[in-house]
Amino acid sequence: MNPTFKPAWWLPSPHLQTLWNPICRQPAQLERQRERLWLADGDFLDLDWHGPHQAEAPLVLVLHGLTGSSSSLYVLGLQQALAAQGWASAALNWRGCSGEPNLLPRGYHSGASEDLAEALRHLRAQRPMAPLYAVGYSLGGNVLLKYLGESGADSQLQGAAAVSVPFRLDQCADRIGIGFSRVYQSHFMRAMVAYVKDKQRLFAHQGLADHLSTLEQLGPLDDMRTFWDFDGRITAPLHGYADAEDYYRRASSRYFLGRIETPSLIIQAADDPFVFRHSLPEASELAPCIEMEVHAHGGHVGFVEGSPRRPGYYLERRIPQWLAAQAATNT
Repeated sequence: MNPTFKPAWWLPSPHLQTLWNPICRQPAQLERQRERLWLADGDFLDLDWHGPHQAEAPLVLVLHGLTGSSSSLYVLGLQQALAAQGWASAALNWRGCSGEPNLLPRGYHSGASEDLAEALRHLRAQRPMAPLYAVGYSLGGNVLLKYLGESGADSQLQGAAAVSVPFRLDQCADRIGIGFSRVYQSHFMRAMVAYVKDKQRLFAHQGLADHLSTLEQLGPLDDMRTFWDFDGRITAPLHGYADAEDYYRRASSRYFLGRIETPSLIIQAADDPFVFRHSLPEASELAPCIEMEVHAHGGHVGFVEGSPRRPGYYLERRIPQWLAAQAATNT
């Protein structure tokens, strides 16, 4: 437990903590440069760069969550905070999340560590002198921890931080269907179905019959209500999983934590409305290089502090501070 986070008294529930950022926060105004990264399979990822251009400046890859983008307010806020301490950052947009549909039937998902690996190889080639770090939120945090476990000592990263991680995807799919959290589930379902429909329209417009057929074979999109529905009928068949259960088992980051060899910080709230308390890993499951903070309050990617007139954002204070401490130990 880290006592330096004091939740905002005026956001007393986990839902208010969760909803403040996307609904009420003013976005940071950043000058960013967009770069398109072409992937080995012919698809693309878009990166939005911010901060110093010096070859030796520490560089952070920032990974957004489900249905988010590089324009998510927590991403902008972190990029602003990193630049304030002289660090560069590149905010990754997962496939199809940068404002235009991606080019293949497949998309992004909670286990897409192969896309993260390509992005990190690209950053390492772009700035070989820069110490390299990564920060992931929610889905992005799950992908990051999975990648770290898979890559072991070869992660290319000096340090990593993950926030509000859905460690057990099956349990989180159950949790988000309970109580007020069903509001979030409905939001995600609308956005994810729209994501697939946008690609169907693109493929039809471009005359890509094979790609269109791949998506149409998944069946109708209008009667899906839960993550189990969507992941069973869309995510699993598009990405090489047998079914939703197989996807959840193979992509859940909780099973990779013991193999991580990169210094890592994990920040969670015990009252996260997307994650059961029992979904959080036990201390015995964590590799020795992992530091885990579990706060009593904070919601999902919330962690708002301060006053109504001057709200503060613990994640944007804590994560740059922690990364700077890692950098100091590596010099």
